[in-house]
Amino acid sequence: MSLPYLARLACLSLAAFFVVHLALGVLVLALTPWAVRLAGRIAPVRAARFLLMLRLFPAGAALFLVVGLCTPSYLWLEPKGESEPMGLACLLAVALCVSIGGVSLTRAARALARSLGHIRQCRQVSRETRLPGERAAAWVMDGGAPCVMLAGVLRPRLVISRNVVAALSAEQLSAVIRHERAHGRSHDNLKRLLVLLAPDLLPFFPAFRSIERAWARISEWAADDGAAAGKARRSLSLAAALVRVARLGAGAAPPALVTSLMADASDLSERVDRLLRPANPVARSARREPVLAASGSLLLAGAMAAVLAQPATLYSAHEFLEFLIQ
Repeated sequence: MSLPYLARLACLSLAAFFVVHLALGVLVLALTPWAVRLAGRIAPVRAARFLLMLRLFPAGAALFLVVGLCTPSYLWLEPKGESEPMGLACLLAVALCVSIGGVSLTRAARALARSLGHIRQCRQVSRETRLPGERAAAWVMDGGAPCVMLAGVLRPRLVISRNVVAALSAEQLSAVIRHERAHGRSHDNLKRLLVLLAPDLLPFFPAFRSIERAWARISEWAADDGAAAGKARRSLSLAAALVRVARLGAGAAPPALVTSLMADASDLSERVDRLLRPANPVARSARREPVLAASGSLLLAGAMAAVLAQPATLYSAHEFLEFLIQ
């Protein structure tokens, strides 16, 4: 099957993305047990960041290599006048790439639609109320199952049911709100959307489910620690609030892009145990971590750009495309 110049570029880019993503995804799968064990031994904030980066790494690295290396090498070294047939293996890789991309886009679109519908329903049965000690107003629902959640991706809103407000003391309610605000500061709903957009290895094969569950669990731990802020009294208040909300009963499972206080009831005992243990003091260097991470990322990006710009690198990438098209 022969294709025009730009159509061949599009197909080769899709095929290269699938091959590179598959190879890096298999590597991530092999590292997942070690990564989950490591995440359980370090601070939850760092662990959640590490697991999220590991989950997004195959798609991000594959996209970077295709856009930054394969496409420039093709445009520079591929003659425009020649017509070159594409092999069945290359066409199969293109089809699989389109499939995994379509599945991830559909999954993310459905999650967005469900979340928007859920927000509309909450808005209809809620009253905007300013809770004690809170600057931003929350949506307090008068009826329905007990819930505490942060709904929305770009502008998340705190949603809490009236029965939860009535069941908690002032300190417990404040701890619960701080927990959800910690999710908001971390942009966890946006991160959930990125996870949904990141493709799987193969269509309808959730190979990364283990690392996604570990990230979701440790994100809750990080929000718990953010709410407690290293203070024993706040930790005890949040632990008591978790138990009280759990005793009120479980409602329907929230949409994928809604962060719920009790999203995973099976993790309740472990969360309570963590909150009842003495908190480790926060290292002073933690404040410098974002600056150091940004500086390291810029240096790494500059080094990779310098390597990719080398003619030898572009020639190697073009040889890979020539092998892939056969």
